[in-house]
Amino acid sequence: MHLLKLMDLSSKQINEILNLADQLKFEKKNGIEHHLLKGKTLGMIFSKSSTRTRVSFEVGMYDLGGSALFLSSRDLQIGRGEPVEDTARVLSRYVDGIMIRTFAQKEVEDLAKYGSIPVINGLTDYCHPCQVLADLMTIREYKGGFAGTKLCYIGDGNNMTNSLIVGGIKMGMEVSVACPKGYEPDAEIMKWAAKNGKFTCTSDVMEAAKNADVLYTDVWASMGQESEAEERKKIFKGYQINADVMNVAADKAMVMHCLPAHREEEITAEVFEAHANEIFDEAENRLHAQKAVLVKCFQK
Repeated sequence: MHLLKLMDLSSKQINEILNLADQLKFEKKNGIEHHLLKGKTLGMIFSKSSTRTRVSFEVGMYDLGGSALFLSSRDLQIGRGEPVEDTARVLSRYVDGIMIRTFAQKEVEDLAKYGSIPVINGLTDYCHPCQVLADLMTIREYKGGFAGTKLCYIGDGNNMTNSLIVGGIKMGMEVSVACPKGYEPDAEIMKWAAKNGKFTCTSDVMEAAKNADVLYTDVWASMGQESEAEERKKIFKGYQINADVMNVAADKAMVMHCLPAHREEEITAEVFEAHANEIFDEAENRLHAQKAVLVKCFQK
């Protein structure tokens, strides 16, 4: 099994991953060892740096009895022009699985196509499936389920938005997105969402946030967009989770952020700190959800 994008998974498969994540979290909290991947090695390719992705996958493999190798693009011939298909075939003879955090979705797809071992998408410019599995795990913990829940995303229609739309719709949530015009999520994903669930995309923040049970945001300028940061601050002004937005959301609405957060840009410090428990539970759940993904992917 690969995890290339959430669109590839059925609702049943997502539920199975979440259920296993809950089990592994309980066992870790209670000191129960679960060496389900004893002797297995994960090769971790990083073309984009990360705090949460690297630490959670490395610790996750250790918890599961395996080991992880950190491979930056500078450490691999792939960074010097070796074709992805050759890297895939070489690594398939050394390690038991690959996790890659990179720019192009095609690179992830090609690793899976030409390799003979499981490939996990740790992030691309197109999607971020591991983060959203942790998000879904956290929503279920706080809300008890997905039925009747409205998820609202405010900000850039980026990789996070694409995966949240797919994950939210597949699990039966209503999904609303507020983005500036010209910064909407992937058009094909929005078409799919409109056909398969209750989905809206608007430029009106208050309209999107009305009666939302879950409010979600991300930085205005993602990794690789640093040169656009100042311009994006002007374009995204007002696309912020703040007290006014919280007032139109549902009672006891939770707030989520994939981190790192830029306080007073996409979220106010006041709202962030008021919902810090939810946000850092979400960050912790990256570990448990990814361990579940590793187990599922490594299973024969």
